[in-house]
This record gives sequence, structure tokens and C-alpha cells, in this order.
Amino acid sequence: MITVLVVGPRERTQDLDAAASRNPSIELLHAAELEGALDRLARNRRIDAVLLLVETEAAREIAETVLEEDPGAPPIFVPAAVGQIAGVRVLPSSTAEELLESIVSNLSS
Repeated sequence: MITVLVVGPRERTQDLDAAASRNPSIELLHAAELEGALDRLARNRRIDAVLLLVETEAAREIAETVLEEDPGAPPIFVPAAVGQIAGVRVLPSSTAEELLESIVSNLSS
């Protein structure tokens, strides 16, 4: 089981929920913004990856804060549209299924 913390507004994560429901080896947790993400990460050490589905500046702030608060945090991912952020892995995929597959592939290698 791979647990992914998805950070972003609920309307941007619905496709991911549907894709994850078709893959029993993926569990999604949700946080709407930075504070929620920090809380989830502090309370749940089973999180294997963080996927940021927010605008570039918000993604940068969340990534920097998470990495500062917890240098051992799980890998952080963003879709390619967000762009490069230090310490964050960029996923070239665009559909929900492709994003999840890319995360699983990255974690397996």
C-alpha cells in the first residue's frame, strides 16, 4: 500500500480520488493547504509521498516549509505545469491516472 498526501483544493483532487479508487494499492489522504499538510505529515508517518496540486507559488511555499520542518519528509511531487521547485520531483504526466502511476514508479525505483 502506497499512501499519498494530496495537497490542494477538493475540486482539483476529485479525478485523483476516482483514479485511486481503481487502484487498491494506493491510498490518498487530503489537505487543502500548508497547515493541513503539516498536520497530516506530523500525525501520519505512513505517508510515502506528497503531491502538490496548487499554484506554483503555493507549491513553492508548501515544499519549502515541509522540507524545513522535516528534512526526512517523504518525496514531494508536482505536475509539470507547476514547474521546477528545489527539492521537488516534477511529474511529466497530466491525467490523474498518469500522476499516480508516475508516483508509484518513482517510489519503486
